[in-house]
This record gives sequence, structure tokens and C-alpha cells, in this order.
Amino acid sequence: MGDLAKNASGDQPQLEWREGGVPVATRFDDPYFSLQGGLAETRHVFLAGNGLPDRLRPGFHVAELGFGTGLNALALASVATCPVVMTSFEAYPMDRAQLEQAHAAFPQLADLSARLRAGWPGMRIQLGQVDLRLVIGDVAQTLPDWTGAADAWFLDGFSPAKNPQMWAGEVMMQVGRHTAAGGSFATYTAAGHVRRALSEAGFQVARQPGFGRKRHMSVGRMP
Repeated sequence: MGDLAKNASGDQPQLEWREGGVPVATRFDDPYFSLQGGLAETRHVFLAGNGLPDRLRPGFHVAELGFGTGLNALALASVATCPVVMTSFEAYPMDRAQLEQAHAAFPQLADLSARLRAGWPGMRIQLGQVDLRLVIGDVAQTLPDWTGAADAWFLDGFSPAKNPQMWAGEVMMQVGRHTAAGGSFATYTAAGHVRRALSEAGFQVARQPGFGRKRHMSVGRMP
């Protein structure tokens, strides 16, 4: 396994912790997962939004912008019943202690989260049926060099208003270029400029009911 410390382009995140064990990135003043329930949000937005687990098949490839606490990877591993691959892009990886504190909020995922931390820091970690691969660095630089093609995207960067670089048109275009025919995306945001950028990248974009207090989220499919 490669070492994240040798591949990271930035510092580990500076965090504050809110009630319920929710980490907040002080760099972006944004929580890593919903204050109304992180696991429920992941299941609603990223799993159901991409039609998972029903679409999973051996070799299915999920890609993600924003690894964060690893919650989305853990949720995927909790429902995957066949071998799948997940590639996650992250600029500011947490350390093991930060992950452990964040994972305490999800005792139902304790076994999987312990496996994640046991393999940390590593560029490739096996989580049940999920072959997790980490790409560390600025996604504007790392995604264009990626040779993969995703069947489903979890677009989970910090808020477009607070982390606009992650949602730039050039990055969304690269998401489209690295999507297999018939591939999909899902994201919690319904920001108009993000939806337009994904449409320009080739996706057929739609809004759906969001999670918690968010009225809408966005999904799309590559023809």
C-alpha cells in the first residue's frame, strides 16, 4: 500500500466538533455530514440517488469527490454483495484519530470502520466487497490524470458556496469525461451553476427531493 502522507498535497483538516460527533472543517466552515443524520443522508442521496445497491454487479466502479470521513465508502460496503471498486478523491485526508472520533457517530458501521482505520493510511483498502482506492491531492490536477471510468459518482465536496473550486465547470467536465456510458451521479446540492455544469458535461440532469431540510438534490445519467 502507498502512504497517504507521501501523496497528500495539503495538510490534514482542522476540525471542530458539534453535538452528535459531527466534524466541521474550519477551512470551509462546513460539516462533513448532515446534522440531521449522516448515514441516513448518505443512503438517501448517494445510494438511492444512484440506484444502489440494485445496480451493483461484479466490477461496478463508484467514484467520489470528497472522501471526508469515509462514510460513503462504509455505507456502500454495508450493502455491496459482490466485488465492486470505489475510487475516492480527497485533498485533505483526516488522520486515524480524527477518523475514529467521526466514526463513533455510526456504531452500526463499527466493524467496517475499524477495517478502514486498520488500513489507514493506505492508498488501497479492502472494505468487505469494496476495493477502496484513495487519490490524494487537488482534484483539478488528479482527476484529469485518472484512467478510470465510473458507473456511479458520489459528488460530495463541501458546499459549492464555500468550496467553489471543487464544483468548477472544468472539474464537472472531467467528471463527465470519466463516466461510463449509462453511468450516473448523485449529489446533495441543487445549485443552479452545478446542475448547468453537469448538463454541459453530458449528463441528463434532474432534481429530486433532498434530505432533511434540503428541499432538492441533483441526480443525472450519462446517455
